[in-house]
Amino acid sequence: MQLAAVCGTLIASVLLIQAIAGNPECSCGRNHFTCAVNTFGECTCIPAQWQCDGDNDCGDHSDEDGCTLPTCSPLDFHCDNGKCIRRSWVCDGDNDCEDDSDEQDCPPRECEEDEFHCQNGYCIRSLWHCDGDNDCGDNSDEQCDLRKCSDKEFRCTDGSCIAEHWYCDGDIDCKDGSDEESCPSEVPMATCSVEEFQCSYGRCILDIYHCDGDDDCGDWSDESDCSSHQPCRSGEFMCSSGLCINAGWRCDGDSDCDDQSDEKNCTTSTCTTDQFRCKSGRCVRLSWRCDGEDDCSDNSDEIGCEKTDSPQCASDQFLCGNGRCIGQRKVCNEVSDCGDGSDESPHQNCRPRSSEENCNVNNGGCSQKCQMARGQVQCTCHTGFRLKDDGRSCQDVDECSEEGYCSQGCTNTEGGFQCWCVHGYELRPDKRSCKALGPEPVLLFANRIDIRQVLPHRSEYTLLLNNLENAIALDFHHNMELVFWSDVTLDRIMKANLNGSNVEEVVSTGLESPGGLAIDWIHDKLYWTDSGTSRIEVANVDGTHRKVLLWQNMEKPRAIALHPIEGKIYWTDWGNTPRIEYANMDGSNRRIIADTHLFWPNGLTIDYAGHRMYWVDAKHHVIERANLDGSNRKAVISQGLPHPFAITVFEDSLYWTDWHTKSINSANKFTGKNQEIIRNKLHFPMDIHTLHPQRQPAGGRNRCGNNNGGCSHLCLPSNKTFTCTCPTGFQKIDNFNCAQSLDKFLLFARRTDIRRISFDTEDKSDDVIPLADVRSAVALDWDSKDEYIYWSDVTTDSINRAKWDGSRQQVVVDTSLESPAGLAFDWVTSKLYWTDAGTDRIEVSSADGSMRTVLIWENLDRPRDVVVDPIGGYMYWTDWGASPKIERAGMDASNRIVIISSNLTWPNGLAIDYETERLYWADAGMKTIDFSNLDGTDRQVLIGSQLPHPFGLTVYLDKIYWTDWQSKSIQSANKLSGLGRVTLRENLENLMDIHMFHRHRSPVPTVCKVNNGGCSHLCLLAPLPKGSSCACPTGITLQSDGKTCAHGMNSFLIFARRTDIRMVSLDIPYFADVVLAINESLKNTIAIAVDPKEGKVYWSDSTLKKISRSNLNGTEYEDIITTGLMTTDGLAVDAVGRKIYWTDTGTNRIEVANLDGSMRKVLIWQNLDSPRAIALYHEMGYMFWTDWGEHAKLERSGMDGTGRVVLISNNLGWPNGLAIDKAGSQLLWADAHTERIEAADLNGANRRTLVSPVQHPYGLTLLGPHIYWTDWQTRSIQRTDKNTGGSSITVRGNLPGLMDIQAVDRNKPLGFNKCGVRNGGCSHLCLPNPSSLSCSCPTGIQLKSDGRTCDDSPETYLLFSSRGSIRRISLDTNDHTDVYVPVPELNNVISLDYDSVDGKVYYTDVHLDVIRRANLNGSTLETVISHGLKTTDGLAVDWVARNLYWTDTGRNTIEVARLDGSNRKVLINNSLDEPRAIAVFPRKGYLFWTDWGHIAKIERSHLDGSERKVLINTDLGWPNGLTLDYDTRRIYWVDAHLDRIESSDLNGKLRQILVSPVSHPFALTQQDRWIYWTDWQTKSIQRVDKYTGRSKETILANVEGLMDIIVVSPQRQTGTNFCGVKNGGCTHLCFARTADFVCACPDESDGKPCSTIPGYVPPDPDTSTASATQPDKSHKNSGVSTEELTPPAHTPAKNCSVQDTGLANCNTEQSDGPVPSDESLHMSYIIGGVLTMLAFLILIAAFIIYRHKKSKFADPGVSNLTYSNPSYRTSTQEVKIETVQKPPIYNQLRCKKETGIDNSYTKEKIKIVEGICLLSSDELYWEDLKQMKPSRVGILRDHVCMKTDTVSLQASSSGSLDDTEMEQLLQEEQQSECSSVHTTRATTSERHGSLPDTGWEIQRKPSTESEV
Repeated sequence: MQLAAVCGTLIASVLLIQAIAGNPECSCGRNHFTCAVNTFGECTCIPAQWQCDGDNDCGDHSDEDGCTLPTCSPLDFHCDNGKCIRRSWVCDGDNDCEDDSDEQDCPPRECEEDEFHCQNGYCIRSLWHCDGDNDCGDNSDEQCDLRKCSDKEFRCTDGSCIAEHWYCDGDIDCKDGSDEESCPSEVPMATCSVEEFQCSYGRCILDIYHCDGDDDCGDWSDESDCSSHQPCRSGEFMCSSGLCINAGWRCDGDSDCDDQSDEKNCTTSTCTTDQFRCKSGRCVRLSWRCDGEDDCSDNSDEIGCEKTDSPQCASDQFLCGNGRCIGQRKVCNEVSDCGDGSDESPHQNCRPRSSEENCNVNNGGCSQKCQMARGQVQCTCHTGFRLKDDGRSCQDVDECSEEGYCSQGCTNTEGGFQCWCVHGYELRPDKRSCKALGPEPVLLFANRIDIRQVLPHRSEYTLLLNNLENAIALDFHHNMELVFWSDVTLDRIMKANLNGSNVEEVVSTGLESPGGLAIDWIHDKLYWTDSGTSRIEVANVDGTHRKVLLWQNMEKPRAIALHPIEGKIYWTDWGNTPRIEYANMDGSNRRIIADTHLFWPNGLTIDYAGHRMYWVDAKHHVIERANLDGSNRKAVISQGLPHPFAITVFEDSLYWTDWHTKSINSANKFTGKNQEIIRNKLHFPMDIHTLHPQRQPAGGRNRCGNNNGGCSHLCLPSNKTFTCTCPTGFQKIDNFNCAQSLDKFLLFARRTDIRRISFDTEDKSDDVIPLADVRSAVALDWDSKDEYIYWSDVTTDSINRAKWDGSRQQVVVDTSLESPAGLAFDWVTSKLYWTDAGTDRIEVSSADGSMRTVLIWENLDRPRDVVVDPIGGYMYWTDWGASPKIERAGMDASNRIVIISSNLTWPNGLAIDYETERLYWADAGMKTIDFSNLDGTDRQVLIGSQLPHPFGLTVYLDKIYWTDWQSKSIQSANKLSGLGRVTLRENLENLMDIHMFHRHRSPVPTVCKVNNGGCSHLCLLAPLPKGSSCACPTGITLQSDGKTCAHGMNSFLIFARRTDIRMVSLDIPYFADVVLAINESLKNTIAIAVDPKEGKVYWSDSTLKKISRSNLNGTEYEDIITTGLMTTDGLAVDAVGRKIYWTDTGTNRIEVANLDGSMRKVLIWQNLDSPRAIALYHEMGYMFWTDWGEHAKLERSGMDGTGRVVLISNNLGWPNGLAIDKAGSQLLWADAHTERIEAADLNGANRRTLVSPVQHPYGLTLLGPHIYWTDWQTRSIQRTDKNTGGSSITVRGNLPGLMDIQAVDRNKPLGFNKCGVRNGGCSHLCLPNPSSLSCSCPTGIQLKSDGRTCDDSPETYLLFSSRGSIRRISLDTNDHTDVYVPVPELNNVISLDYDSVDGKVYYTDVHLDVIRRANLNGSTLETVISHGLKTTDGLAVDWVARNLYWTDTGRNTIEVARLDGSNRKVLINNSLDEPRAIAVFPRKGYLFWTDWGHIAKIERSHLDGSERKVLINTDLGWPNGLTLDYDTRRIYWVDAHLDRIESSDLNGKLRQILVSPVSHPFALTQQDRWIYWTDWQTKSIQRVDKYTGRSKETILANVEGLMDIIVVSPQRQTGTNFCGVKNGGCTHLCFARTADFVCACPDESDGKPCSTIPGYVPPDPDTSTASATQPDKSHKNSGVSTEELTPPAHTPAKNCSVQDTGLANCNTEQSDGPVPSDESLHMSYIIGGVLTMLAFLILIAAFIIYRHKKSKFADPGVSNLTYSNPSYRTSTQEVKIETVQKPPIYNQLRCKKETGIDNSYTKEKIKIVEGICLLSSDELYWEDLKQMKPSRVGILRDHVCMKTDTVSLQASSSGSLDDTEMEQLLQEEQQSECSSVHTTRATTSERHGSLPDTGWEIQRKPSTESEV
């Protein structure tokens, strides 16, 4: 080190200048250097020569900073920054100079194969290349291509990728904000529902979270304006935003509230006595005054400080006598640097200097380096050494003692040091820092509404979980690949897979504010802090075996971190005494690490490799670190931290979130420098963790081993060992095992949860019992025998129970409760007693809620608590109505007396001390706890002070326990003296009932235990001498024997309440509704009726659309009407005639059926608008009903629908209810619009008002002298006198959803049944009318001429499909009512046909892809075709040949099979584009079908597929339906695109338009003079006259999903053909043709011999198997199989084998008799085959030459657009049009030659493409052709108008076609198949005008069904 050469004695002056507050400015005189300002704001001046002399003269090294050191020794290397290093370190790959100058211009270093060569010469691992980390040091390893964003990602301008849905979501996700640029200006704000609260920034949260004290919005907007709710505790201040902060922070000069409201309206004297007030008004700790640090930020805490001592010099400085500090090396330099000579002799023992000293003599006395400066020797040291105080010798520098030299481990060496890394890390090329091995680190952070992850070294930013409520704390388990988080809005701890899947609840109860979360990855434990419950808890990672670990001296525990390797747990507490603590992970050895200079310690993390802990203090705005024991505490960053929340560490970097800046930041963990913003503009960044394996290092030992340490429950690590512990409240039996259950615990309710405090352990921690849907729990009791706890809930109005551990939760009672506030359990007979303050009743039931009965219903006024004394047989209850009192009665309600009636206000809790026979009660009004004897005598006040609002009360052993609403506490005291008061728990809101669960209740002998006391139902305890009594369920009377109950109610009201049906007994002196216990879900029950004879109730459900019935006890439930219902508003049972009648507002019908739903008949269907209520008078044969349509009226007819008259039609609004008073011969009705109940005579005369006003009456009924009605407005059942309308009372109130009501008296005799004798002589329905009776038939069936009998089905009817149903409409009757055909398992039925021979319906189901058949009664369901189907659009039955034909649009085929599905065969599979409808004409042998592909057409062929002919191919759009008129020999079809119905003759001639326009017709059929069709748009079935197209009529309206329609009629399927007798002699398939018939074989053999020759059966199928199957395969795809070419009927049959048929030589003349089998004949076959092949070869060659001469062209007039037709494959009737460009092959003209299986050329198939055929053997062209017809997806198809057809050229034995014949054939086929392409353009522009996007200037018709 060089010493300054001083030529003369310089008098140094030191100027001490007081710093100016805020920003001190210093200036020294000339020839002086100004040191940096010190902590006191002072300036120091030194002589200029002292700068850069290697001596610390300023004391802070500021005079030596940035100096260039002198020339290094010859043995050293001189760095560019002046530093000297050993020359051997040059070009060693290490940056020793720290400016990389020692590694410049080095020869290239050879890297290993698995290394990456940096540009600076370094070698790094190849894995580190492009990992986002600058490992090379020059960033050359990160010069990488940008990652390609996926289809579901958005690329930011900086190249990073974010989720696509983050674009323009109002949240900046790209670092550069590019995702929110160029967004639509108006982004609609989310609208919240009525049950939600909208945060200030638009987010919706549940309204129950508003003003609950939690920051659920994230900006506290849900907690603002909450004047009625004060969520903050004592000692806290609530910000205007709702945030709670420490009250001491109010007006302390620091804005702790987000809205700065804590610093508003402040006075000047708010600092406490232990605080100092800064000039700015801020308060800091008094101990910080004059400590040399600027704590006030304006230096005012350091102004005016007395300097009692001289400033302390630095360690390498000398303190002069005058107090001045100089560099240590200036001592004894023979210059008075101090100015007072105290640095030289004689004050110092200086060695005399020799004037001849120089470096050449003895190295100047220097031990290492020597140099001359200003004529004097100056000694310096090598790098890694420092000069000793003697100025000559050097000593080693211990670099390892200073932080930051090494990232992790450091070993000091002589003159140097060596860094090393712990396991899992590797030393970087700089030889100082460590890099973690493994994947790239990911920052995982909670963002309140989601959890996201960001890569710290690049801009990758992804979403892990979204749609969260309020995620705060976070941690992960790397090995299990799980992420855990806490939600302080839901008060849950959740987990999910690290890929975001499988979200589950881990802890769901007992949480209030879980702000910290930590995972023990070694022992698989979950730890969390809860500042609401002031606890630290632990559980297994799945949430089981939960335990309160630490609870004492806890205030607000926040952050938590684990060190499982050391077995330690660390946490912060920011309560009134902020501190950081640690303990063993079993809770033992708890210690405070730091409790000073802490305000708001939020985040906490552990550096496992560096053995340090880091934390953030949001109030102090600092990041600090310390050793794991709290020592060596130091601030890392103390500036620029507005509100740090959470922190994590990885490698050498810290990462933290900040609430104010809403950002994630990073910095160096040693120095705090290199600060960087990783992400900003976040939503609300909360907890943060580094997701990497090294953050959960695997080096720790699992102390619990593989067997959980032998522990029965929890095994927790403790330092170097482990401890077995038990879940909260469970007693530890020995060192390893816990008790399996609790013996005794205090049970208490807290509205939204039920908790227990175990008395088996000492900690007395409360534990939430895991129960679901606890809304407002009030009353409690328990049963130790079955281990149940019971509770009442006044929000759900229910009584529930569960096992004490929360399992087997069930609802006990949930009907007819309004406010069940008291609960008591009789442990002797297992009965449950409760009070109901809403209904003012006391009731009892069995323990499971069955056999419930009302005990006391009179003179009760808000009964509250109830207790039972099974020992004495009494029950006690409090009543705090107008006259508060405590009463007693027997447990059977006998001997009721008032025992306490004075000095009571709000008598709440009751308790019995069975030991002292005392009754205790708490009075919240009197604020006392009293007791008395059980009879009320000897009353005394036990506790009369400090009881603000006692509620629940219980007694156990020698103590009483009670809850208090106002003090929010549970307390206890001595039960005899009231002394020894102890608070068990405090700060618990909404405390309710309390009980002590134990297992020592006294047994009581009773007769109820023996044979139920002889009672048929309930046996209740009673006081002696009676001991017990019998009781009956509500509404049922006890018979005279006092033991047995009646079988049911005799006189009762029964009413519907939408989701249930209830009864009110009129046999008992009180009104209590009982729910009909139906084991079936009710959705919207409206109408109701009762059959008193059989005791059955009938009801309609308008949501389920059915009518059902059951017994009056709920058993024998069954649906009787399940089809054809819309809204059944009215229902009436004719109990005499055994019929059910109903009205349907949706279908506007009145119908009748037998009571089991059979023989259903539409009675009235005309002139009905909205029929509602219905009433019957069997004796008079009348039916009455109300109609509240546009013209409301009240009508009457006979019960058979005859004699219909309007009785009342004026002054009616909404006539709802209707009832008949048979005794008074009057009609009663309720009108909700006029708000009256009126009456009239049965003929409508003498109309009068009975009751007015009534608010909104609905159901009306009558029994005895009273009328009853339901009222929607008052939600009640009312009763009044039927004659006067007076004496009105409310029968039952508070019943929302009331609908119909009926009054029943089962003892009333039924009248005379007019149809009683032999059903009135009727075969089906016998219906009474005023005069007599009439016989009727079910809907659609005509009554025979005898007036009594009916057929089983109509003679002529329509049969139609509507996706999920098949229905019929009779054409024999005029009502045209649709009747469901009861075929089961219908999914998506499209096509139909009927076989009149077997009476079966055939249908296609495109959902199941099957063809099925069934009888019309639904029986004998069979699947005919079960495989090989895609989309079967059309279906046709050949009733003569017994064949079934169908089109398959998916496979573009027409197939046939026998009616049973056998002998299946493909008839046609070429030149089919979209075959749809199909029809057969067996008498003519014709098959017709429509094709709505690109070139729509209607075709015809013989029934064997031969003689195929296009009938219509012009002016067609979507020819959907097709039907034949067999009488007039015409075809009818519907066109859904051109919107018309057309017809032609059987040859396609004489075409005429019948109806145009029609909306969207789909299918049609014909009968007599009518054409019927289904229409998708009008959702109706319509008909017109087939001759004129007029007389249009809607047969059925408003039917969704209408599909096919057919007529079933005796006249429809008539006639016969050749196949009609014995299948024409065919073995398998018989096909009739115009003049003959053919036999055919199926495509797949059925194992039976098959012959195509009528009457001939091959004798041995085995010998011809191979040859027989070959033709099937070779001709499977031909238009007409050659197997079917049987000679005409007038030609004698030839005896051809199947093989011969395949060889196509059956047309040659042969003589009758057997076929010769000699060799000459075989040789002739061979010669004929060869000649045939030669002929074809010549033909092909000639044709090629001929075509070659013609010019090649591509038809320019053909468009490459495709046209797709409507789809019904999906559940909606949407019609889709697509325009798709086709491959270039469409403009090429190609042909393909195919050979047979045996490579013979006896048959040629020529593909005709675009009307031009070119024979070619080029496979490429054929592959291109395949693209022309893409596979069908759904049912949309892409086709061009150019067709491909296959022409079978049949070669005769005599020769082949010449060129002319070939050309003629090709031209004919070309013209027939593509004529529409070339001719339509000129003739019919309308057709092409409908093609989308073709450019023709023609008005475009709607092309999709949605457009229609």
